[in-house]
Amino acid sequence: MNLESHAQRLVRDRRVWAAAGLLTLAILAPILAPFLPPAIDWHETFYPAARAALAGRSPYELYTFRNAPWSILPVIPLALFSEPVSRAIYLLISLAAFVVAALRLGAKPLTLGAFLISPPVLHCLLNGNNDWLVLIGFTLPPQIGLFFLAIKPQMAWVVGLFWLVEAWREGGIREAARVFGPLTGVTLLSFALFGLWPLTFARSLDLWWNASLWPASIPVGMALLVAALKRRDVRYAMGASPCLTPYVLFHSWSAALVALLPSQAEFIAAVAGLWVLVAIRAGVLTFF
Repeated sequence: MNLESHAQRLVRDRRVWAAAGLLTLAILAPILAPFLPPAIDWHETFYPAARAALAGRSPYELYTFRNAPWSILPVIPLALFSEPVSRAIYLLISLAAFVVAALRLGAKPLTLGAFLISPPVLHCLLNGNNDWLVLIGFTLPPQIGLFFLAIKPQMAWVVGLFWLVEAWREGGIREAARVFGPLTGVTLLSFALFGLWPLTFARSLDLWWNASLWPASIPVGMALLVAALKRRDVRYAMGASPCLTPYVLFHSWSAALVALLPSQAEFIAAVAGLWVLVAIRAGVLTFF
């Protein structure tokens, strides 16, 4: 009886939080909408892709859409609103998702605050991108989290490799098939529906805004990969992914940053270093 009451309480609490969240969105979104700056990724990619999907068309009609097709599912309902209101709703959802992901990855109040004002997170929020989906994926069981990681492999492919090795260690090929089977099946189905959509990404890939450290970052990435597999600690894999990818946008470095969340001093130092980097790139600081 106590267990049943506890379960009922949990369900009730979740419903209360969900209702509070929806009420917050309903109140804040229209208020924020007129004051928010334009978000280039929301304007050029995700909002029109959601509108296309809502109309029954392929999101790959947009040359700027470079994500797995299931990445558009969470934002399709936002296509029912005007672009300014949908952008405000999306900003609030993104902010909440960053908070949830950070807390589940070990953030404490100080590191959570530092994370939310870190340059990669602010860059993502201002541009209206969806890196928060990948961070949520880090916190989920592998067979579910892989769908989130596949949205942006450049942020997380080493985590996927880590999960594959761990599945093999635990149960050989059968466990690996159990973990990776759902993603494999859905990906093959998506090819049947949309064609070989990954091949369309190169048509609009512009490298001028690439923030990858490749190939100089390869030694660091390889060391982190070995550490992840040797110590069986996925956090090293989080840090390795952007280091072993030739194309990473600046906001996608949040995948490496979250690996440090449980370590307060190290995390604060990393965020401070990122702000120094931003200041240097902006010309505020100059070193001779």
